[in-house]
Amino acid sequence: MKEDMEKLTKDLAERARKASFSLATLPGEEKNAALEAIASLLERRADKLIEKNKLDLEAGEHNGLSSALIDRLRLTPERIAGMVEGVRQVISLPDPVGQVLEQTTRPNGLDIRKVSVPMGVIGIIYESRPNVTVDCAVLCLKSGNASILRGGKEAFHSNTALAEIVQDALLETSVPVDAVLLVPTTDREALNHLLKLDELIHCIIPRGGEALIRFVAEHSRIPVIKHYKGVCNLYVDSEANLALARKIAVTAKCGRPGVCNAIENLIVHRDVAADFLPETVDALIAEKCEIRADTGSRSILEEARPELEVKGATEDDFHTEFLDLILSIKLVDSPEDAIDTINRYGSGHSDAIVTANEITAERFLAAVDTSTAYWNASTRFTDGFEFGLGAEIGISTDRLHARGPMGLRELCTYKYHVRGNGQTK
Repeated sequence: MKEDMEKLTKDLAERARKASFSLATLPGEEKNAALEAIASLLERRADKLIEKNKLDLEAGEHNGLSSALIDRLRLTPERIAGMVEGVRQVISLPDPVGQVLEQTTRPNGLDIRKVSVPMGVIGIIYESRPNVTVDCAVLCLKSGNASILRGGKEAFHSNTALAEIVQDALLETSVPVDAVLLVPTTDREALNHLLKLDELIHCIIPRGGEALIRFVAEHSRIPVIKHYKGVCNLYVDSEANLALARKIAVTAKCGRPGVCNAIENLIVHRDVAADFLPETVDALIAEKCEIRADTGSRSILEEARPELEVKGATEDDFHTEFLDLILSIKLVDSPEDAIDTINRYGSGHSDAIVTANEITAERFLAAVDTSTAYWNASTRFTDGFEFGLGAEIGISTDRLHARGPMGLRELCTYKYHVRGNGQTK
């Protein structure tokens, strides 16, 4: 069995590596033609996709997945249409390959150009959300990279159907069909072997829960771009428009609680807490959100709403990515206290401030240690599609190479083109 998995993964990687050489030099119009073929086939097979997705949904419900995780797993006509729109948005974006990033001419006449090029072969390890299959395949194709996709068992039927669509579409184009390959098993042994193929695979991007990402980072011989977890924070300042803050808080938590850019912690300035919290918590509870409050906010809520039984927040709660309808609340005494709190508990994903004070806002934007900082807007916009990237292959909480939503540019590296006329040293 071990030998079979080793052979399977090495074969996939060798095929992807071979395809990557052809893909790296394809003109942009040929890559775009392949993306349009994928978009068209997604539209034509939408009904079949939904049928396959139902198998995963039924298994998820049987296995006790939370409602938020079931939501992440679900494909609907609207979500498939969104996937198609995302593909076509990527088509409309400039080809990132071959861009001259820097250019200089040396005193000896050498023309030195730093040029964007594909990484080569990218492995994407992901859980739950089947749309990742298409997002990653499309972004890798446009940026000239071959991809090896390894989805989770909870979305196996959906991922398989989506990968078949991509490969069937590529058969009609000049893009090698092996440019997008799905690992046809969810056996952990296959992943173990895949992570050792550093001579064939050039980058690993894990997308999923913290346990998966830590496993990949600890076992990979291949460079890993990580998105550990999304402990996103919203700070409501003493000079906030409270109605605006309430709207952002409720929608950023309850709109889709199972996604990584939903807030997990609500941080409130003590001076506005009594005015802000009771009505806000009423709105959150109406959305079936469980509240976990620190001592100060719990006291305010119990006085204003004595009929409520508010659960106390633990230290661990403020570090936790719930991915569910659970929200921790903490009071602070100043914007600096809020910044310190976010830098302590946040995961460097996305954090927001609501305030009318520009000086406070600019200080927050500069001082919060995060990939994406917001002023008077929801953290839910940390998304490749929302940023105009078409989609994202991941949201990096690393600092090297890429940070935040990773689009086409972040999937390229560079090399130097040096033009001379006989210079010697």
